[in-house]
Amino acid sequence: MTFSVTLAEKIARARADLRMGVPVVLQDGAAFWAVAAVETLSSERLAQMREAGGALHIAITNRRAETLMAPAYDGDLVRIVVPLDAPATWVHAMADPSLDLQVPMKGPFRYLREGSSLADRNVIRLCKGAGLLPGALLGTIDGPQDGLLMLDVAEMEANDALRMPLDQISNARVPLAVSQHSKVHVYRKRDGGEEHYAIEVGKPARDKPVLSRLHSACFTGDLIGSLKCDCGPQLQAALAQIGAEGEGVLLYLNQEGRGIGLANKMRAYSLQDQGFDTVEANHRLGFEDDERDFRLGAEILLGLGFKSTRLMTNNPAKVARMEEAGIAVAERVPLQVGRTAQNTDYLDTKAKKSGHLL
Repeated sequence: MTFSVTLAEKIARARADLRMGVPVVLQDGAAFWAVAAVETLSSERLAQMREAGGALHIAITNRRAETLMAPAYDGDLVRIVVPLDAPATWVHAMADPSLDLQVPMKGPFRYLREGSSLADRNVIRLCKGAGLLPGALLGTIDGPQDGLLMLDVAEMEANDALRMPLDQISNARVPLAVSQHSKVHVYRKRDGGEEHYAIEVGKPARDKPVLSRLHSACFTGDLIGSLKCDCGPQLQAALAQIGAEGEGVLLYLNQEGRGIGLANKMRAYSLQDQGFDTVEANHRLGFEDDERDFRLGAEILLGLGFKSTRLMTNNPAKVARMEEAGIAVAERVPLQVGRTAQNTDYLDTKAKKSGHLL
């Protein structure tokens, strides 16, 4: 018997391989590329990539390219040729802004401007999905490699347009401080990604707008009381309001750091200590302002039987994404709490650059 592996399963494996520093093979028509994540690249892997064949280049996003003053000839990314004598530290510094001062002389650069950039775009997407810095090393090879996973970029492009189903895995009654009548629902995407949670308080009517909060996980704010953001106070205030009304749903999505993950969030914090604001820090790392997928919250509410909501948020983008995904937002309920001396600049940046209503 021969077991088949779906494309989604291969993509999940590829993310895991890249996190471990194992290269993956991407096929783009007749071309084959060995690709590796810059963040987890070792000197030994770099040597193996050089021995494998063609010249190497690095793919970084246009956001990171701005910091390096490199023109993004491919629009959303740039392909930079790796010098033959460049060590792994030079490769790392191309994607990691914490090394900008340690490796200040990176250029002048030579660029790839011809040929397809689909492999580059897809490996950057894999890096983001793996919680890594969005930078990759690519080298041409003759064909499939023994021991390395291979993916077809045309199939990956088609798959990216599809929504991976989100399944409810389990639920149970969990009495809370704000209400003893509450239940926790656990959801998981079929690609093996992060789990997300819905905390349902009381028995909200399915034919009326449910009071809800779309909350992104924040380890620092929610769990250890960080004063750099307003996430912890917002979480507690939302739960308190749901408890006071006796019913509602808190959607807790594992999209730490605006979707870039805790490790990259700490990198952004380090950049903020150097004087960059939240958006600027994300850009220097190679990310967009916000990498979250708010449609997950709508999918969970729809799965629970709700069609409309009174959404507790200061972020108009959340309202727009929920409505685009099929949940009518009957009311935006402001949630203006948690301003401190330490997070005032952060909140002002959210209002100025991200449109938050503060």
